Amino acid sequence: MTTPLVKGWCPGALRPMLSGDGLLVRVRPSIGRLTQAQAAGIARLAEQYGNGQIDLSARANIQIRGVTDQTYAPLVTGLAALGLIDATPEAEARRNIVVTPFWQSSDGTAELAERLGSALRDDRTLALPGKFGFAVDTGATPVLRDVSADIRIERDATGNLLCRADGAASGARVTADTAVDTALSLARWFISSGGWKRMAAHLADGATLPSAFTALEAAPMTDMSPPVPGPSAAGLMIGFAFGQMQARTLSALADIAPLRVTPWRMLLLEGQTIAPDIEGIITRPDDPLLRVIACPGLPGCTQALQPTRPLARALAPHVPVDKILHVSGCAKGCAHPGPTSLTLVAQAHGFGLVRDGNAAFSPPHPPLTVEQLLANPGTLMENPNALPV
Repeated sequence: MTTPLVKGWCPGALRPMLSGDGLLVRVRPSIGRLTQAQAAGIARLAEQYGNGQIDLSARANIQIRGVTDQTYAPLVTGLAALGLIDATPEAEARRNIVVTPFWQSSDGTAELAERLGSALRDDRTLALPGKFGFAVDTGATPVLRDVSADIRIERDATGNLLCRADGAASGARVTADTAVDTALSLARWFISSGGWKRMAAHLADGATLPSAFTALEAAPMTDMSPPVPGPSAAGLMIGFAFGQMQARTLSALADIAPLRVTPWRMLLLEGQTIAPDIEGIITRPDDPLLRVIACPGLPGCTQALQPTRPLARALAPHVPVDKILHVSGCAKGCAHPGPTSLTLVAQAHGFGLVRDGNAAFSPPHPPLTVEQLLANPGTLMENPNALPV
């Protein structure tokens, strides 16, 4: 199997990443929210300076695709005019925060996330790893437990705030006034104690947390099934096939309400309860496309070995309602690093098949061609070991 290049950092607006269709420019909205003017502006800029395709990332960010060397500078100028650009690439990288999209105006989440973002922008001494991130999960119940983050601010079983390290079952009691300083102190401990990549791995390697961060038990795990399209207390969730939309779709949504970007590659339309009649959105919670995950694949990614989304779209109707299919263009599994019921990993001459694992697992059998997979979709889902090899 070809070993993919792991870059160890995430793209930003000030540090774009080269992909198969040009530069990938990632926008990190403050508190995960876009005003209607910002959303409409991103749509306009993506059409003018990119290829008109917009991605939603698993870190609740917006990605503009197909940007060229010539269009990059005017794109950044346009994003800055919308208030979506940080002062430096380093400040942008530090401000790696995922916010629960279900916050209410009265629960303090938005203000807490704003203060954390400002503190991370301003602290030039905080040299964190490229993918190190924070979660502000302070709604009524935690919903970001399965979303990548290293330091989490959430609530305990009694509703009080706590700050905890990812991978730890307990944390430090904090208030709205002390949460940011406590989170930054935990980040500094991570660095000073020899952490170099991710918090959970650091703890698994034997690092001992300061006693303050073992004082308060976190709320117990509840059902962590990802949200689906439909109404919530904060607004209406809208899905997209593979988390990608056209600029015109974002423009149409911007006409309706402010948007909250979620880590489940969906958008929340603030205050809305009725699904709009807009092409290219998913509004049914049972839509088969919600049961498949696929990265851009060829030709959108330079490291992909096969096209992915045509195959995923064709197989979607055959995925059982309680299963997830992940079609990955390489062994990195960028679209979904965790395990799924069934993962198809692109190889030079087809797709390797992994059950109950992720794209990094070594497929136990020789690769299957697209033709073989499409000829036996039912067998693939129910008994993949019976497929011809």
